[in-house]
Amino acid sequence: MSDNSSIFSFPTTSSHRSLATAWLALALSSLIGAGLVVLLIIIARTPVVHDLIPWAGSFKTALVIHVDLSVLVWFLSFAGLFAVIAMPKSAVNAGKVSLWVAVLGALLITFSPFLGEDAPFLNNYVPVLANGAFFSGLTLFVAGFCAIAILLCLKHQTQQQSEKLVVRFGVTSGIVIALLSVVSFIYTYLAIPDQMDRNSEIYFETLFWGPGHILQFTHTQLMMVAWVWLATVITKKPVAKPGTLLLMFIIGAFPAFLGPVIHGIYPVDSLEHRLAFTDLMYYGGGIAPLLAGVLVFRAIYSNQQVAEENRSLRMALLYSLVLFGVGGWIGFMINAVNVTIPAHYHGSIVSITLAYMGVTYHVLPGLGYRRPSIKWANRQLILYSTGSLLHIFGLAWSGGHGVQRKTAGAAQGLESMADKIPMWIMGLGGFLAVVGGVLFLVLAFRALSSPVEKTE
Repeated sequence: MSDNSSIFSFPTTSSHRSLATAWLALALSSLIGAGLVVLLIIIARTPVVHDLIPWAGSFKTALVIHVDLSVLVWFLSFAGLFAVIAMPKSAVNAGKVSLWVAVLGALLITFSPFLGEDAPFLNNYVPVLANGAFFSGLTLFVAGFCAIAILLCLKHQTQQQSEKLVVRFGVTSGIVIALLSVVSFIYTYLAIPDQMDRNSEIYFETLFWGPGHILQFTHTQLMMVAWVWLATVITKKPVAKPGTLLLMFIIGAFPAFLGPVIHGIYPVDSLEHRLAFTDLMYYGGGIAPLLAGVLVFRAIYSNQQVAEENRSLRMALLYSLVLFGVGGWIGFMINAVNVTIPAHYHGSIVSITLAYMGVTYHVLPGLGYRRPSIKWANRQLILYSTGSLLHIFGLAWSGGHGVQRKTAGAAQGLESMADKIPMWIMGLGGFLAVVGGVLFLVLAFRALSSPVEKTE
């Protein structure tokens, strides 16, 4: 297999490449907005520094927009890129409409704090601003994604090589799980008792609890696709036999399809419903990624010969594996509602982001753009990964001191030096991660501004 066609054959027509590039640009642009607001969040949590800046109620609003852009929009836009690359060129024209609907939705989410009431709710998975602009943006973005997802399911490519078929199964299954999450959301919305206050955090927590848990399986499926793709490019050979990879993706997808079973057994506002989805993620969410990590790690270290242009991909992949492992390990340390929880899920989120950073560096040349500087890509990955590890370590340490999640400034209760040191580490790590993230965007957008002429 050639380097560029190891898992996916890149689009061969200009219109197909343009659509793939547009979904990638939407994903990257979402990180710009997320990065701007995360600076406000880090300042609000860092001891001494937060006292120098007048702070109103904007912390919660910034946190809502940051989470939705850096997780929901970033991850699902990248899923859109996977979908476009995996679909045939005959579906491109229909796919353009879905893109623009998603773009409009993402813009409304970003600017919603300025377009309506500033009423943030920090519920899990998809925190919300209770204003019309935000909900319109969320609806449009999800509708645009659903359109490209359905298009993939209706017009998927077929390939002769079994390993390509298997990895495309990984993409398609991840996309289908995302559609299942939307169905879960609609069901939950209709099933919530009328007497529940629809302008309360418990309402939005209930609304997104089941769908949010199901959607996590989309992210892990596509992270495994990214791992396998990067490892195959690096080693220039399959990571494992097609049957092994197929079993891995089936194991990864299966728990998500138990979500409707939970809906059918327990009322959506019951404690049993909440605990069942928690157990679904706790027991079913880590098995397939663990298997994938072992296969990928073995493949990389059985092949020490890495081409110079693939060293950044190798670094992104290894850091992704490390962060996923650290995040999972911290998850077992959670015993109260404190900042150990965001330490856990930041590990998982950063792991997926690093995998997608590696895929970005790989697909840019395949889509007809200049390869980003390998030296600067390596520096960017070191900054982002090291900063993220420090950020997570500081949060986990602070969790041991009882610092509550979703708080900032004096509300964190940082009274002693022992309380403040881990949050200083968190702040330093967060700053380094932001610098690394900004550098990634600079490298990616510089590459996008330098197309290499391709023929049809």
